[in-house]
Amino acid sequence: MEEQEIKYFIRVENTDLDGTKSVQVALTGLAGIGMHTSVSIAQMAGVDPRATLGLLEEDVVDRIREVVSGYTEEVPAWMLNRQKDVYTGEAKQLLGTDLRMAVDDDVNRMRKIRCYRGIRHETHQKVRGQRTKSTGRHGATVGVSKKK
Repeated sequence: MEEQEIKYFIRVENTDLDGTKSVQVALTGLAGIGMHTSVSIAQMAGVDPRATLGLLEEDVVDRIREVVSGYTEEVPAWMLNRQKDVYTGEAKQLLGTDLRMAVDDDVNRMRKIRCYRGIRHETHQKVRGQRTKSTGRHGATVGVSKKK
């Protein structure tokens, strides 16, 4: 029985994934893919989600890459991370730097139109309705400072 050589880095969508982890855990290394999405991607590619990513053959990894790139067309809109884009109105799955840029654009749009959430973002306060009386404190004016 021959030993397989493990590949420690697998390149998918301009991101290096950890080859020592299982497929379902390694795919979560891509920004925009969580555990539920990674399991569905592995099933769509015909791969065992618990298999080690670095031990898979190159053609199997290519199938995973194809499924990740074509994920938007294969699943219903409710499984995507951007169900209705603000500008185009279409449903899509954003990954990596596209996701980070979209989130930044959304926050900047909220700041520009001066909505409540945008103002909370500007002042670095809690945005989603959390309490602020005793948590989220930062800065030099909070509490009692110790004499030196």
